[in-house]
Amino acid sequence: MKFLLLQVSLLLFLLKTTNGEVLFSSLPRSLVVVASAMEGQVLKAGEDGITVSVGLNQTVTNQTNESFKKVKVKLCYAPVSQVDRKWRKTHDNLKTDRTCQYTIYDRPYDGKVEGFKWDIEKDVPTATYFVRSYVYNDANEEIAYGQTTNDKKSDNLFVIQGISGRHMSIDIASVCFSVFALLSLVGFFVIEKRQSKVKS
Repeated sequence: MKFLLLQVSLLLFLLKTTNGEVLFSSLPRSLVVVASAMEGQVLKAGEDGITVSVGLNQTVTNQTNESFKKVKVKLCYAPVSQVDRKWRKTHDNLKTDRTCQYTIYDRPYDGKVEGFKWDIEKDVPTATYFVRSYVYNDANEEIAYGQTTNDKKSDNLFVIQGISGRHMSIDIASVCFSVFALLSLVGFFVIEKRQSKVKS
């Protein structure tokens, strides 16, 4: 019975892989990813940037990088910024995974990615992040990964403060207009009262 269950599980796994589905849990952590952003650091979208480098994880034994054809580096949401946000939800199936939505590097793989700087784009929302990298084979499927945080995604996290669209000058102008509107209303009310007394 156990043998039959094992065969069925293996068959289901093979069906998934032949359909082009890649499970994150099946990937080896063959890469080491280092980012300049420090634990807890707050960076501003549209102003700051981070430097990232990617290399082979030397602690992983029996690995070969011959099938590594392309590398992508992505900005990923930490669990704290995924709570109650289905559009950022983590799925084991990488086709439906929404953890890493911002690609910051996409090049052919040539052994390692020297440190490159990524200027944080203006449309990146306020959230807590980490950096993850995937390598791809000839079929453009993820075959290994690395990330700046641990497996629980609880350390080496940094914050990006998005652009709210509001500036101090806009706030000051809105207060001035509100005060002007209130004074105008009071002024019209006083004039109306005087005119009604004159008529009576």
